[in-house]
Amino acid sequence: MKLAIKATASVLALSCCLSSIGVTSANAMTLMDFIRGGQGRQQSTQVSAPVPGNPAQTLNPDQPPQAKQPLPTVDAPKYYTYKADSMRLVSTAHFADPVVTGAVADASPAPVAVDTEISQRRYLSDARVMATNDIAKAIESYYADQSKPLLWVADHAMSDKAKAAMTVLADAGSVGLDPADYAVTPPGDDAANADPVLRDRALMQFELALSSKVLMFVQDTVRGRLDPNRISGYHDFKRKDVNLMAMLDVLRASPDVAAYLNSRSPSNQQFTLLKAELAKLRAESGSDGTRISISLSGTLKPGSSSPEMANIVKAIEHRGSDALKTAHADLFAAYLGTPDYTPELVSLVEDFQREKGLTADGVIGPSSVRAMVGENNDTKIQKLVVAMEQLRWLPAELGPRYVFINQPAFMVYYYNNNQEQLSMRVVVGGKQHQTFFFENQVQTVEFNPFWGVPQSIIINEMLPKLRSDPNYLDRMGYQVEVGGRAVASSSVDWYGSTKSISVRQPPSSDNALGELKILFPNSHAIYMHDTPQKSFFKKDMRALSHGCVRLADPRAMAAAVLNTTVDDVAKQIAAGQNKAVAVPQKFPIYIAYFTAWPNKDGVVQYFNDVYDRDAATLKALDATTKARTAQI
Repeated sequence: MKLAIKATASVLALSCCLSSIGVTSANAMTLMDFIRGGQGRQQSTQVSAPVPGNPAQTLNPDQPPQAKQPLPTVDAPKYYTYKADSMRLVSTAHFADPVVTGAVADASPAPVAVDTEISQRRYLSDARVMATNDIAKAIESYYADQSKPLLWVADHAMSDKAKAAMTVLADAGSVGLDPADYAVTPPGDDAANADPVLRDRALMQFELALSSKVLMFVQDTVRGRLDPNRISGYHDFKRKDVNLMAMLDVLRASPDVAAYLNSRSPSNQQFTLLKAELAKLRAESGSDGTRISISLSGTLKPGSSSPEMANIVKAIEHRGSDALKTAHADLFAAYLGTPDYTPELVSLVEDFQREKGLTADGVIGPSSVRAMVGENNDTKIQKLVVAMEQLRWLPAELGPRYVFINQPAFMVYYYNNNQEQLSMRVVVGGKQHQTFFFENQVQTVEFNPFWGVPQSIIINEMLPKLRSDPNYLDRMGYQVEVGGRAVASSSVDWYGSTKSISVRQPPSSDNALGELKILFPNSHAIYMHDTPQKSFFKKDMRALSHGCVRLADPRAMAAAVLNTTVDDVAKQIAAGQNKAVAVPQKFPIYIAYFTAWPNKDGVVQYFNDVYDRDAATLKALDATTKARTAQI
């Protein structure tokens, strides 16, 4: 029994497409390798002489066996301690017009009519404002140009434009930002009656402070508060550029500053739905008075009983759809709170599971309980804030046609003409082999693919076996090359470097990639593919691969991206030849991570933070807020 458990654990650990290490070769280890334990099919491999220039890569039969050495390893990407952009003082030395400052103006023998704004600008050089370096540079560029007017001050008071901007900043929470990041202290109401010098100094301090906060708001709404690449090595984004130098000119010319600032947030429907959900939850004051608790140890199977059965029925009645409640209205009315898990209740649970995208088997486990209990509003709000931040890392419009993989949902969606046309279950990387978060373009479908084993799997998982059994890959039918030349696995010195060694599995019925793979070339060697291990798609928790994305219905997805039929895809596979077919037109794919995301009906769904990325993102947001409150 122990051996069976151990073998199963090995299978689960090794049965996916690739390590989510930053390597350029693709894929993962076939499940059957470890099941067979060396009893695979025989396949001859062309053996060459030792490769010139690679003496350490092939064995010399006259040399004694290698002494045992520590096994090398390839490390996975890490999560980082987030380093927020630092703040610095805006340099104001060149802001004042020397013609009207200092003793020259004060020493005039008779009153001189001096433009109000020009007289005020002398006090810009006294202002002390902290900003990130790029914002500070934009402010320094704008205000050093004496020909450009003030933006937020007019007639010895803050202008209506300033009031409109501050209203938008104060409402930053509605778009998932932190209003504290953009808070500006306005000049006092009695500024007009104050000492002219104190008044003008206060107004110029306000002028620069508001400019810095408005620029920060625009930058944050466009690209997010965080640089995702500083969160972990699993994030891979080119951070968006925001032309701050031109932004103050745009704000000066804008007839409606509030409308302009509000238009900077992402314009896609998903962001709009997340924003509406956030407003709804906050209106409920973070209270979930009807939340029901279910204390279930282990799983509850049909035919058993549990004192929690009454809470289970009550939770389903509370969280089920109107259609489900109508279909089971008689059951809800007749149920007397008995603990027996009867066939009628099994049918109710299965319908609820099906509605929530779970395996509809009637077995009540942790996933079903979470769906029944739900999450409190505070947890949901956090997920929405993270989701809105992450959505800013993606294009403002996702496009009319794209593939969207949502890792926490274990689902992939194909959109065409702005409509969801296909969805299916997927298997993504396990926590130790996480799938990356990035965007790319779908380019190719490869039928009857080879599986090129990445260095991470060769080193971390194959090498221990090869050192004790150098014939292993030969016996299993893998192809081995050293420096580009075919060799026998048994002729390779597996105690030397593996950098020039490549290993691949030819197309076959048990190839780790199955019938096809869909490529969007990237530095992480991640792609979508078929798999011989269909049983994983029956599980609710499907973070089980080495990082690639396994498709429940790969033929349907291949037909969609190639703009052809499933029958045509079947013919390509039946031909039995390794063949790559380019998609008619490249289009985006988002390998994403959202624990809050709207479905095709506009209902926001919530998912478990399977990789703890939300937690890392919330820590990064907190570090950013702390950095921004740095004192002068």
